[in-house]
Amino acid sequence: MKLSKKVTDFLANMPSKSISPKMLATNLGLVDNASDYKHLLKTIAQLEESKVIEVTAGGNIALPQPEAEVLEGTFSANPRGFGFVRIGENEPDVFVKRGNTKFAMNEDIVEVKITSPANPLKGNEAEGKVVAIKSRAVTNLVGEFYEFDEEEKKNSGSLLGYVVNKNKKIPFKTNISKKGLHPEVGDIVRVDITHYPDRDFPDVLQGLVVEIIGKSTDTGIDVLEVLESMGIPSPFPEDVLAEANAVPDEIDEKDIIGRVDYRNEISFTIDGADAKDLDDAVHIKALDNGNIELGVHIADVSYYVTEGSALDREALNRGTSTYVTDRVVPMLPERLSNGICSLNPRVNRFTQSCVMEINPDGYVVNYQISQSVIKTTERMTYSDVNEMLAGNQDFLDKFAAIAESVEQMAKLHEILLAMRARRGSIDFETQEAKIIVDKLGKPIDIQVRNRGTAEMMIESFMLIANETVARSFATRELPFIYRVHEHPKADKLTRFIDFASVFGIPLKGTPEKMQSKDLQDFMLRIKGQPGEMVLSTMLLRSMQQARYDEDNLGHFGLAAEYYTHFTSPIRRYPDLLVHRLIRAESHPTTETIEHFEEIIPEIAKLTSSRERRAIDAERAVEAMKKAEYMESYVGTEYDVTISSVTRFGFFVSLPNTIEGLVHMSTLGDDFYNFNERDLTLKGERTGKVFRMGHPVKVKLVKADKITGDIDFEHVDSDLDVVEAIEKRSRDSRGGRDSRDKRPDWQKNKDKKPFHKKGGKPARKK
Repeated sequence: MKLSKKVTDFLANMPSKSISPKMLATNLGLVDNASDYKHLLKTIAQLEESKVIEVTAGGNIALPQPEAEVLEGTFSANPRGFGFVRIGENEPDVFVKRGNTKFAMNEDIVEVKITSPANPLKGNEAEGKVVAIKSRAVTNLVGEFYEFDEEEKKNSGSLLGYVVNKNKKIPFKTNISKKGLHPEVGDIVRVDITHYPDRDFPDVLQGLVVEIIGKSTDTGIDVLEVLESMGIPSPFPEDVLAEANAVPDEIDEKDIIGRVDYRNEISFTIDGADAKDLDDAVHIKALDNGNIELGVHIADVSYYVTEGSALDREALNRGTSTYVTDRVVPMLPERLSNGICSLNPRVNRFTQSCVMEINPDGYVVNYQISQSVIKTTERMTYSDVNEMLAGNQDFLDKFAAIAESVEQMAKLHEILLAMRARRGSIDFETQEAKIIVDKLGKPIDIQVRNRGTAEMMIESFMLIANETVARSFATRELPFIYRVHEHPKADKLTRFIDFASVFGIPLKGTPEKMQSKDLQDFMLRIKGQPGEMVLSTMLLRSMQQARYDEDNLGHFGLAAEYYTHFTSPIRRYPDLLVHRLIRAESHPTTETIEHFEEIIPEIAKLTSSRERRAIDAERAVEAMKKAEYMESYVGTEYDVTISSVTRFGFFVSLPNTIEGLVHMSTLGDDFYNFNERDLTLKGERTGKVFRMGHPVKVKLVKADKITGDIDFEHVDSDLDVVEAIEKRSRDSRGGRDSRDKRPDWQKNKDKKPFHKKGGKPARKK
């Protein structure tokens, strides 16, 4: 047998992936003869040249491995250096370790080579390595300008200084070239990026200043900096403002022709006291057959914002209005959103109306969707309506014209609520913060937003209108944009089921076939139980993210077969598109259908992305303002609740929604082991246990407005839970002393590698 055949046969059957030439010679019996060994090396060289075998980076030889699959996707960066590549909405994400990202930045389009396929049985996601960056998502950024220190200035060459931005997903400082504008220290600037991180300069970007936005000391600049750093524009372009200014202030009577006239109905808006863009109004009346007529009238923004106009292009680019503490960055100029489009009281306004006949069981038995005109009777606030529902006679007298309507609406809300409960709609109890700021934008109080009957009542009416509009398009099989919420992924539900079992609360169904009703039943069983908030939070984290799609995939959380967003066209572009579709497809043509079939998928993708961007900005500003508020309370002790547990510590939450970290490094009284199954930290010596939902006492030690970080230290107290320490034999402990305080990877280094024990970092939501 030829030596080359012996080599390839051995490589094909050996248990390891590669082998050194010397070990190969030993196995082939060629190590004792210098001539034979020389012949082997020559054969190896020939086989490598003909690409029959390959030489690894370590000098070993192996048969060529099958070419790893290369996929294209969007990179999602984590501040800690690793990331995930989103391949598609229905495909699992690919995990990319720190060091394998090729310096990709958040939202870059990349090519990723699969290095380790997913293993559903073990719950492992696919792992990969970024091999190419196809396009950069971030081409400019906003941040504060700093000068180099004296030592850095000596080697700065053509550089002025550097900029630090507040987007945590861009964890690089940016060196500034002298070619652009020359800012002063403390200026907030916009930078065009000219150089991205690479192997030679892995930690820095480089760019030039193209705009000086303001000073870091300016009132409100901190919020503006966050918004700008995430690409959320504040001022409107001149052509957009020009179009908005050309819109009339009042409705011309001749333009009402052809619209359904609801001006004689008792309709009114119900919003927050500080709302200025009133985009929905309602009317109600009892019918002779025992059913109820509910009219949901929505501002007809599409009448003024026509497809392809400057207003339309800007609205699509923004995608949504962004709400942060003391301001809103609107999708549309105020002349429209607060003016002609706002359903202000006692004036004519164009609307699109969904008028439904609802039976006593809460089902829509008939409906009409139309272009319409209304004139609202009142501009109501949630607090006013809640006072009426509470029986406050002063408010009942003040708003006597709508008192009967409010009473009927409250009854209909209960009917609709019961209908959604019967079909399995999941009601998550979440707390939302309301940050109160002074005239300078400094937070002076943080409160929990309370939702009364009025708030939930309007939500019920908007939900049923959204479902009805979506059903009308789905049954006619016309191009449409749906709001979809898909079935939770099986691996996440499996982990949640396992976690819930620790609390002794089983779930019906399997992860693959779990129904909304099953999870709703679970939520009802834990209501009022000690672990309610913990389990509710964990279940919420197991859900997929709602998004927009051209296909009707249903809404799992609402247990709705059809769903869309129709009710807020002033602040959401998909709603504006739905209104445009209602008008355009009332009498569809082949040309109309083909046009919308072509553009809707891209609009759905873009608006989903813009929605995530707005949510990220809102969360970033909230974290910044909460940290700024807590700066005055450093050193204060609190009784709090553990909201989540990780291998590096645990998070705690105050009653006002403020959350902070107790890092593992501050728990110096013991060595704590992390149990991933029940998410606990348990002390080896003391038996002290930190578990989600448990109360603990902590002291605030740090609050950093710049980073948004809030850090606590644990304080020993009667609230601490101590459990019996499991007694193990010396053999079962691997022969180590219980006082051994080395990290797990050191204690177990002879058993298995650390990465097998610790696994991948949890994905940050």
